[in-house]
Amino acid sequence: MTIGTIVCVDDQAEVRRLLADVFRGRGGSVVSFDDGEDAITWLATNDADLAVLDLDLGPGRRSGIEICRAIRARLPDLPIIILTGHGTIDDAVAAVKAGAVDFITKDPYLEDKLEISVEKVERILQHALDRKRLEEENRELRATNERLRKAAGRRWQIVGDSPAMRQVMTKIEKVAPVPRPVLVLGPRGTGKELVARAVHTLSPRASEPYITINCAAVAESLLESELFGHEEGAFTGATKQKEGKFELADGGTLFLDEIGNMSLEFQAKILRVLEYQRFERVAGSLSIQVNVRVIAATNLDLKQAMIDGKFRPDLYDRLAFEVINLPSLAQRMQDVPVLAAHFLARFRQEVAGISVKEISADALDRFASYDYPGNVRELKNIVERAVYMAQGEVLTAADVDAALPPEAAQTSAAALPFADDVRLPLPERVDAFEAWLCKDALERTRYKQKEAAALLGLSYDQFRQRYRKYGLGKD
Repeated sequence: MTIGTIVCVDDQAEVRRLLADVFRGRGGSVVSFDDGEDAITWLATNDADLAVLDLDLGPGRRSGIEICRAIRARLPDLPIIILTGHGTIDDAVAAVKAGAVDFITKDPYLEDKLEISVEKVERILQHALDRKRLEEENRELRATNERLRKAAGRRWQIVGDSPAMRQVMTKIEKVAPVPRPVLVLGPRGTGKELVARAVHTLSPRASEPYITINCAAVAESLLESELFGHEEGAFTGATKQKEGKFELADGGTLFLDEIGNMSLEFQAKILRVLEYQRFERVAGSLSIQVNVRVIAATNLDLKQAMIDGKFRPDLYDRLAFEVINLPSLAQRMQDVPVLAAHFLARFRQEVAGISVKEISADALDRFASYDYPGNVRELKNIVERAVYMAQGEVLTAADVDAALPPEAAQTSAAALPFADDVRLPLPERVDAFEAWLCKDALERTRYKQKEAAALLGLSYDQFRQRYRKYGLGKD
């Protein structure tokens, strides 16, 4: 880079002229002073790229080192060179401590020394500019990522700040720009379509079509026509040509929900389209080329389905460029309060005349006492039922109780057979309670030990120890 404005301070006119000639020869603009105080005053209202100060500015005046300290106090990033006619090592050390980037002795080689020193200053300034640029770019990138994260969350209602959901959002942001398939797995009601929409929105295809189809909701005899389209007369009722979902999604994204419900034969057709991005309409002979990103979702255990011979491993491999696993709501209960508040706010916007404005602490505790087998979708329905039936402006625990299903009756300590048995020593009562919790987790997860361990926040090995200790096999 080229240094623009240089402030030169020296009490000798001939030195000031020499400095001006040197710097103007390099394309710089020079402002000269014979007194350091005048330079300080000028710098208070003007910008400079470099200051060159004489060490000895004359009797009764502050030295160049003192002027250097004063300038650095106001302008810590301004490079300063100190000149001297008879400098010592002590002077050089003092100059560096004061903040000077170089200390040069005035001699017949002063011009050459200045050239070398200025080149050094230019490198320093360039590095500073590069560092500043990188810092600004990093700040902008972090701000952009945060905006994208919040925008995706606001637009598609992906709500929650639990570690599990932060991991989901991180995966969404990372895979969104990559033009490859994504497989979204999770129990019913966990928001698989919201994730698919967020991936599309954050991708370069955001302005292109986003097409969805629930594969389980369409009879397989009609699924081929829905996905690939058909020609006129292809079957009874096909009175005109129809474009399929793949054709409609050309250039954009196709979301295949409940892909695990397809037959093996139809899975082979989907695999072919994914591999070649080509297909023919039903009763058609023309090969149609498309550019479609596929996002698939299911609540089935596809790995078990592959073992059972119900899902093609090659289709799984093709879809699973990235797998996003959505946790059950029971695995992210810390998100229940913010989800409940979010659903209340949305319900108030959608339905006129809702009196409830806030949720009491007792009501939030009551929401958190249920494990929600229907996950976030079930929580949304319960919040809305409680809100529309409530009478006051604050939702109470009684309002929540009225909306919860009968099986959600809160278990109290008195309901536990061992809770009031004072004849049992405390350690045995603790063991009994722990055994009850483990048994309850097994029943809730249909005796899937890994899921029960996750529900209790235990590792699989920790849960197995308790499983054996308390003899928790099925009766």
